[in-house]
Amino acid sequence: MALSPFDRDLLDRCLARQPGSWEAFVDRFLGLVVHVISHTAEARSIRLVSQDFDDLAGDVFLTIVSDDFGLLRRFRGESSLATYLTVIARRVVVRDLQKRKTSASFSELLDSVTQPLDPAPLPEERIKNRDEVERMLERLEGPEAEVVRMYHLEGKTYREISEVVGIPENSVGPTLSRARAKLRRASADVAPRA
Repeated sequence: MALSPFDRDLLDRCLARQPGSWEAFVDRFLGLVVHVISHTAEARSIRLVSQDFDDLAGDVFLTIVSDDFGLLRRFRGESSLATYLTVIARRVVVRDLQKRKTSASFSELLDSVTQPLDPAPLPEERIKNRDEVERMLERLEGPEAEVVRMYHLEGKTYREISEVVGIPENSVGPTLSRARAKLRRASADVAPRA
């Protein structure tokens, strides 16, 4: 669809900077811009609040007026003005949402670096029963006993244990598993046979 006479007149008045023309332009196309923002965010599963709509619409209109209405001056009238503005608005919104996403990802990355790390995933459940831990410790010695004591009695993380005992952090879990296996074997050996 070609440029309508109404839109041609509005465009000409904006480019000539006639009083009230820009306000009329914004009034005419604000709904279209808001629709493009909503549709573009929804297509990318991004939730926006009213402030986001205001900011993005402002960016779209700022892009249109920048460079002395450069985008409007380059409009050749081969489509409707609404179609042309839809393409412009979508490009601006996608660019801004991408910047926000990248910025958010960077912020999350910074937060993860500056926040203390959570303890390593613990494949071993902490033994709550102190007596059971004490029995385990009686059958263990050396680094195994130290790892069990620090983990189950002192509640230390794999990283803390690694630093104190001097073993790699990824060896703490297997050490705990071996200690439990030894306890199970010892318990089986002492269990009365039927």
